[in-house]
Amino acid sequence: MQWHHFLAYFFGGAFLVNAIPHFVSGTMGRPFQSPFAKPRGQGLSSSTVNVRWGFLNAVIAYLLICRVGGFDMSNVIDVIEAGLGALLMGLLLARLFGRFNGGKL
Repeated sequence: MQWHHFLAYFFGGAFLVNAIPHFVSGTMGRPFQSPFAKPRGQGLSSSTVNVRWGFLNAVIAYLLICRVGGFDMSNVIDVIEAGLGALLMGLLLARLFGRFNGGKL
């Protein structure tokens, strides 16, 4: 396995986790923070923008995880790499979005 496969799996996990809050908020019809809001990442974007942003993140995650290298769910190292990216992005998002949505830091 080449080093860039691990990097792709790590970032694929991060993009996958980032897709979840945007897509879910958007499909619920709720505005949510996004990079397209003003101020960037702090203001609210429409539900339609969030569905699109969440879907794009899911597509990027698919490309990074499934189309780079030979990701195998039965290979523990592959799953750990994607899971580590997902965990770190989840913790980052909890801190970022928690400031605006009543989460505890």
